Amino acid sequence: MQRLAGKIAIITGASAGIGKASAKLFASEGAVLGLIDINDADGEMLAGKINASGGTARYVRADVSVAAELETAIETLAAEFGGIDVLYNNAGGATPRDDHLLNMPLDEFDRAIGLNLFGPFAGCRFAIPHMQKRGGGSIINTASIRAMIGTSGADGYTAAKGGIVTLTRALALQCADKGIRVNAIAPGAVLTERVKALMAQGNDSGPDEKMMQRHLLGAGEPEQVAPVALFFASDDSRWVTGQILPVDGGASAC
Repeated sequence: MQRLAGKIAIITGASAGIGKASAKLFASEGAVLGLIDINDADGEMLAGKINASGGTARYVRADVSVAAELETAIETLAAEFGGIDVLYNNAGGATPRDDHLLNMPLDEFDRAIGLNLFGPFAGCRFAIPHMQKRGGGSIINTASIRAMIGTSGADGYTAAKGGIVTLTRALALQCADKGIRVNAIAPGAVLTERVKALMAQGNDSGPDEKMMQRHLLGAGEPEQVAPVALFFASDDSRWVTGQILPVDGGASAC
């Protein structure tokens, strides 16, 4: 049984990592997919592969930290597919410029907030009216275990992800009577290409050795997070809202 049959899902940051793994899984479960990213080559390639395999996907370019671009992308996809049932605010991440508070460039904080907090905020603002027209839906935000436990470095990213935790709970309260569920996934160290690059550089924006040791089951892969996103996107989670679920190999249990 396809758990997302008949559902229209939008995934931001869809061209790589967790977003890409989730897009493939959602497509296999019957979702019609709107893919948003700034990597045109990989985004178009992913949409092409999904369509070639019998699914339905459309890639639209947008920087989620730019409200006008994100609004245009969401409106374009909603108009083409006839609405929105699922919004997965997956786009985000720290950069090598993120650092300890006393060391990071001040403009990096603005970048971190724009990408990791404002982007999901704006995505929810633009998608919720379309979900209401469909009678409800599911919003999945991406937090981080850095927002759940004490970690060192990437203070801009950590601050933004803390905002995602509280935004998720606030929206869950506001959207319940609209039939819209709002939850968040808090990944641990997931070995995406971006994280691998940060680790190879020994940059504090990536997980250091101490953080890696906290992962009782080892570091994760994007394909281990995607099924959790599928759970939140599907009707299996129809009685779940306002929750922040660590998917972190046990790191937050230490």
